Amino acid sequence: MSRKYRVGNNRHAHFVTFSVVNWIDVFIRNEYRAVLIKSIEYCQEHKGLHIHNYCIMPSHIHLIASTTGQNKLEDVIRDFKRYTSACFHKLLQDETNNYESRKVWMLRMMERAGKRNKNAAFQFWQHESHPIELWSDEVYFQKMDYIHLNPVVSGFVSQPEDWLYSSARNYAGLSSFIRLCDD
Repeated sequence: MSRKYRVGNNRHAHFVTFSVVNWIDVFIRNEYRAVLIKSIEYCQEHKGLHIHNYCIMPSHIHLIASTTGQNKLEDVIRDFKRYTSACFHKLLQDETNNYESRKVWMLRMMERAGKRNKNAAFQFWQHESHPIELWSDEVYFQKMDYIHLNPVVSGFVSQPEDWLYSSARNYAGLSSFIRLCDD
C-alpha cells in the first residue's frame, strides 16, 4: 500500500483533502458534485465510511472521516479516488456532455498529468491525500473550523453555513447534501 493513503487508527477521525490535478475547478458543475456525493453515499452504505465534516470546494474536497472498521480508511480512500476518477474521465470523454465547455482542455491537462506522474493515460486527483489522524478534541475542532471557513476565506460566502456543499449547514440546522455520522 502506498504511503499516500496510510492512516493511523482506522476508528479515529482523520482530516483528508482530495485535490484535482492542477487545481482545476471541476466542482463548479452540478454533474461532477453529484458524482462525489453519490460516491460518498455508496462508501457510507457499503464500506462503513463515517463522514464527520466535509466541504466541497471548486477544485478540492475536505473531509473529516473515519470508518466503522468494516474496511480500512486507507482502502476506502483508494477506492473512492479510483472510482470517481474513472467516472470523471468518462464524463469528460462523453460526446453528449454539453455542460462542460472546457472538456478538451481538461482532458489534455489530466492526460498530461497522468503521463508525467505515473505513466497512466489519465490522472484526475493529485496523489497526495496524507490523512492526518485527529488525536485530540483541540486538533479535531481546529480542522473542522478550517473546513467550514474555507469558503469564507476564499471569498465565496460570508458565513460558513451559506456554502451549500459544507457540513457547516448541518451544524446550523440546515439541509445538507451529505449525511454526517452520529457521534
